[in-house]
Amino acid sequence: MTEATSLDALRQRWGAVLEVFKAPPPDPLLFRQRVRFVERNIGVWVKLVLAPVIYWYLFNPNAFGALSVPREDVLGYLRTFTLMMTAANIGAGILLWGMDEISTPFLERVVSAISLVDTAFLAAVTLFCGGFDSILYWVFLGLVIRNAAIIPRTEIQVLVNLFVCALYVLSGVLELRLTQVENQVLDSYTPHLESGLGSIDPATEPFESLMLRVLLLLLMTLVCLGLRILIDRQRQREAEAQEFALKQEQLEAAGRLAAEIAHQLKNPLGIINNAAYTLQKTVREGKTITQQISIIREEVARSDRIITDLMGYARLVEGRVERVTLPEIIDQALAVALPPGAGFDIRVHRDIPPALPVLLGQRGHFLEIFTNLFVNAREAMGTQGEIWISARPAPDYAVQVSVRDSGPGIPADVIGRIWESYFTTKDRGTGLGLTIVKHTSEMYGGRVRVESEAGKGATFTVTLPARTLMRLR
Repeated sequence: MTEATSLDALRQRWGAVLEVFKAPPPDPLLFRQRVRFVERNIGVWVKLVLAPVIYWYLFNPNAFGALSVPREDVLGYLRTFTLMMTAANIGAGILLWGMDEISTPFLERVVSAISLVDTAFLAAVTLFCGGFDSILYWVFLGLVIRNAAIIPRTEIQVLVNLFVCALYVLSGVLELRLTQVENQVLDSYTPHLESGLGSIDPATEPFESLMLRVLLLLLMTLVCLGLRILIDRQRQREAEAQEFALKQEQLEAAGRLAAEIAHQLKNPLGIINNAAYTLQKTVREGKTITQQISIIREEVARSDRIITDLMGYARLVEGRVERVTLPEIIDQALAVALPPGAGFDIRVHRDIPPALPVLLGQRGHFLEIFTNLFVNAREAMGTQGEIWISARPAPDYAVQVSVRDSGPGIPADVIGRIWESYFTTKDRGTGLGLTIVKHTSEMYGGRVRVESEAGKGATFTVTLPARTLMRLR
């Protein structure tokens, strides 16, 4: 028991550490702004300026002077790689210039590939510029900062920056090995010279200096990651605070409007109902008049119930905009639609990844959407069946949720009318559930669609933007 408690405590501590480095979900718009500024507006022009210098340095026969045979071979490979890198950068530059026309996931891959190619080329050039002692070491630090700015996903950013550190170490090790080969060749031609003259032994290389450089690279990776997370979290808090204020204002306006409409209509209905009741008590002749008065009272009562439901919207003034996670709201909706003690033999299959954007809005609205969908599926199947719930990130920073049931499906002749108010094919249905789902989804700028085939159930798919202003109409 003590050991299990210790393991749980260790997991909690490790989870707390990981939570510190958990970045907010990538914002596609901010990612594109950073790529446009860093890569297209600065990076492309810097490469155009440096390209002639690099080509003169690598392809000028007098740039390096007399080279040994091993170093001459490596230079040949480097020149070939330079041509390949130039072609890759030209292609990447064309894509960056037309980045507004390509998708965000593809742009992420392009940016990551550019970073890897630039790092590999820098490591290759470092072979001819002093290895571990090369002044190009500071360019490696610059690549770490650049990757932190343009790569949106934390895990990919860390992997690419670790790749930068590894290639720096590899270039230094290869430079030392190349120097050793040169000295061995020189010693074989000049045996009378003392062994070790002009040679560089890796064992005598200042190990402390190398470790400091590598640690600085790793520290820069960690610092850039931390700063990126802090900046993104601050940006997220500011955006949420602004959106909270706007949505809260809209909720209050909707509540005041609903309360005013309900108040203006409920009083006349009450007067009509009282007058009809008095008239019904007074009139004693003829069943026809009494029946007509009863119809009036029934319709007034029905209108009063609708007005009462409308007054429910007045409670929006008391509503509070908050951050709502999708797994949490789905659990609550299932508990309402399929209470454990109700005896429903319905199996629920969930496919909901943990890393989904957080929804911003009133909890009751989202609960209403999914509760009505689950109740609709339950009523379609009866007391037994299966429900499949899946969720996925959608383009434009949205969440897509699909609810599929094993019921009889929706007939093709009525599927176009299921969104109409008071339309229902169930004996005891109100015809308002799916109307509420559609209206509430569209109020948040979302949408809902249905797919069904007779005998194979129905699938309702709701798409909700994680960042949007409410649309009251």
